Amino acid sequence: MRLTTLFGITLSLAIGIGEVTLPVTQAVQLRDGLVYFVQPPKLVNATTTYKEVNVWGGTYYFTINVPENAGESLQKVTIAQKEGSENIRYNLDDTRAFVGTRDRKETQLKLGSVTNERKTRTVSVNFDPPVTPGQTITIALRPVSNPSFSGVYLFGVTAFPVGEKAHGQFLGFGRFQFYSNWGSWWFP
Repeated sequence: MRLTTLFGITLSLAIGIGEVTLPVTQAVQLRDGLVYFVQPPKLVNATTTYKEVNVWGGTYYFTINVPENAGESLQKVTIAQKEGSENIRYNLDDTRAFVGTRDRKETQLKLGSVTNERKTRTVSVNFDPPVTPGQTITIALRPVSNPSFSGVYLFGVTAFPVGEKAHGQFLGFGRFQFYSNWGSWWFP
């Protein structure tokens, strides 16, 4: 009897401890249906291939880490130009995404729709299928050309989890400084 009781207590404690230490893998969903990340993604880096004004053929890279404990897959990323004197236009059909970073591309990701809302200066990149947690991904956005005016251009990056009523999590700003290259033309 005593051995059975001791075994039962030990088994109950083991099960209880196991339940406490299990990782949280569910997304946060409110009563109204809004879905949030448990742990939001992080904007790791934002870079451009060319920093000069009026340059054609450049690419803007936005690297995002989706943590293991995100609780939900990444469905969509929006990139909104918040500062800069010129509204940048994009070749949306040339938009790419891949697992890895600009310097270490691994697996190409399949994209759903890629759209541009000119009034809000926002590009939306949808993933099909969504990006699973535990990956670092990079979005390669192709402008028609770099802006004509030098200065600082800020791009707000927001991530959305999977769900009909997904709440976007603002990840931060990508900051690009574009320079005029007139000096090299005037001084040999």
